Amino acid sequence: MKLIDSIKKDFNTMTLVLIPVAIAINVVIGEIVALLKLPVYLDSIGTVLVGAICGPWAGALTGTLSNVIWGLIIDPNAFPWFPVAFFIGFVAGWCANFGLFKSWWKVVIAGFLIALTAAIVSTPIAVYLYGGITASGSSFITAYLLATGKSLITSVLSTNFLVEPVDKIATALLAFAIVKGLAGRYLSRFPRAENVR
Repeated sequence: MKLIDSIKKDFNTMTLVLIPVAIAINVVIGEIVALLKLPVYLDSIGTVLVGAICGPWAGALTGTLSNVIWGLIIDPNAFPWFPVAFFIGFVAGWCANFGLFKSWWKVVIAGFLIALTAAIVSTPIAVYLYGGITASGSSFITAYLLATGKSLITSVLSTNFLVEPVDKIATALLAFAIVKGLAGRYLSRFPRAENVR
């Protein structure tokens, strides 16, 4: 019963209004970054935002729906990454529950924890579905490491451990900046507003 209560706590009317906005943020920024072939992703800002102020289950749902919708409507390559997006939202929500979204330096720690999770979950997808080379700009690093004689798994993991911390710390700080820009009265309407105050 405790799990169901935890899930229910994450979802109120404000959560349901924020999720589509967060999905749009993820997809638009993700598409811009993909078009520019940048070595980061920045496609989880909305997911981390929802996780921080609505909770881990709402963050997980936002991440999952972002990649599923993005993959079905715009870019099929986004679809297989939905497990990564799920865990990004979930870990962001748990980090917020433990007070890691209350100051910028704690947000850096949260971003690092989110990055570790994303690196671990994304490596098997990159290796087994894409042979280590994906559509992102970070594949240049993987290709370089492969050319130096590193194994496929080592190359992908190394790339992920280089890129993910930069990406997820930047993502978490951007989500934190959005939260800090919200009026206190508006913010208080979200189910986990106390996690960011």
